[in-house]
Amino acid sequence: MTLYPKLIMDALAKVRYPGTGKDLVTMGMVEDNIRIDGNKVSFSLLFEKPNDPFIKSVVKAAETAILTYVGEEVDIKGNITVDAKQAARPEPDKLLPEVKNIIAVSSGKGGVGKSTVAANLAVALALQGHKVGLLDADIFGPSQPKMFNVEEARPYMVEVGGRELIEPAANYGVKLLSIGFFVNKEDAVLWRGAMASNALKQLIGDANWGDLDYFLIDLPPGTSDIHLTMVQTLAITGAIVVSTPQEVALADARKGISMFTGEKINVPVLGLVENMSWFTPAELPENKYYLFGKEGGKRLAELKRSRLSVTLLSSSKKRLKTDLHLALAHQPYLSDADTAYFSFYRN
Repeated sequence: MTLYPKLIMDALAKVRYPGTGKDLVTMGMVEDNIRIDGNKVSFSLLFEKPNDPFIKSVVKAAETAILTYVGEEVDIKGNITVDAKQAARPEPDKLLPEVKNIIAVSSGKGGVGKSTVAANLAVALALQGHKVGLLDADIFGPSQPKMFNVEEARPYMVEVGGRELIEPAANYGVKLLSIGFFVNKEDAVLWRGAMASNALKQLIGDANWGDLDYFLIDLPPGTSDIHLTMVQTLAITGAIVVSTPQEVALADARKGISMFTGEKINVPVLGLVENMSWFTPAELPENKYYLFGKEGGKRLAELKRSRLSVTLLSSSKKRLKTDLHLALAHQPYLSDADTAYFSFYRN
């Protein structure tokens, strides 16, 4: 039997791409490189993206079509190569090549003000003239869109270096991405760990973060596979652990410190932040009320005998401002108590 390119094209015209229902020839997916050497046939299929979910099934269908409509004696299996219009996502060790420092902000327990610390630290760095990005990696409880007053933002795609990338939202001089931009804010995110981890990889590797001095990651509370994904995907410079003074929060902060300093992760802990150390009412600015105990974070740092630094942050009122999307670090007028609180972020 004599083989020629038109026979191959006619067979491939019977294969449909699942994403559109159109055949491979009509979609222009068969590249102009069909090679015939006796009974051996080889060529390339062109997909939009290198991670197209239908690659394997389409290649299998193309092989079957040629064996069915051209001849069973055709040597085609393993001879179809795959190309993509978009460049592939960089390997993990090459992700974010233009980012100088990657800082993880973590907490062992939820509700201790981790996201507030991450938001104000990001804005403070931006106010000092640094280029800053913030990834809200708290998949199941994203709060940064509200913190930055960009809940209604819908990031769009831009073409950079032959790739379609997500353009982060921005406010207060900080680039921001969060799963909260892509789901209904009233709905719960019910994803298994693998799906959540893959979503974060996309927000990191398929986004236009560009040149940054600091890339902050607001991690979910606790220790989970998402934390492992982050340290395996990125070269993290260091971690900040946030806690409140009471023992029930410090117990989980210990686990967070242990996770970062363990052999499997081995990320330096830059500091332990004790949040909500005391409450100062507006009418009694000199008074301090230790609602959750006193200096628990300091004792934990001393107990660890490590290089941790402890910064005491004051008042519940500050968290309220940030929750109302009025980032403290960006307020034009600060009270004396506010100034003391914010001095941590500036320094």
